[in-house]
Amino acid sequence: MEELVMEEPALQSAPGEAEHPSLALANSAVALPGGHTADLLGTPARAEQWLAQRDLAPADAGLAEVCAALLRSLREQVRSLLASRVAGQAALPAAVTAINDAMTRVPTASLLLWDEKGPYRATPHPTTAIVEHALAAIAADAADLLTSPDSTRLTACASPPCNRFLLKHGRRQWCSTRCGDRARAARAYARRTPMD
Repeated sequence: MEELVMEEPALQSAPGEAEHPSLALANSAVALPGGHTADLLGTPARAEQWLAQRDLAPADAGLAEVCAALLRSLREQVRSLLASRVAGQAALPAAVTAINDAMTRVPTASLLLWDEKGPYRATPHPTTAIVEHALAAIAADAADLLTSPDSTRLTACASPPCNRFLLKHGRRQWCSTRCGDRARAARAYARRTPMD
């Protein structure tokens, strides 16, 4: 049985997370050595903090558990799509549908608005739809990532038990220095240990 680690691990961002919030979302459930896991969206407060750090919601949004659950659900669908892309397999139709539903749930066109200063255009963003707007932005990013030239650089971290995704740069196969060090140490140990 996996043990849940509640505090956020001190992990470097995986390559590509800064440019792609969908990649950061996929990596927000982290498998750690020793059978431990960390869920950066495990509570409404942590989900709110995660969204605020990426400018997808205000820090005082007051998210409820239902909102955090929606974010975790989208994470699983994005992870499914990234895993399918990395494996070169067909995506699950439910995952594709979830991304399309999230993208089309909110208006994306700037509307004409008028106040005492005159006319202007803005995309409505009522506080009751903060999570829907965040989900739409993340889903659109996932669609962009999966259809862009960057998708050929998408890979899974090569250091078990890590379950994070990254965009490869050169020969790098790990999401962080820590995972790279762990993989190199495992290889060195395997070379020194006689085989039975």
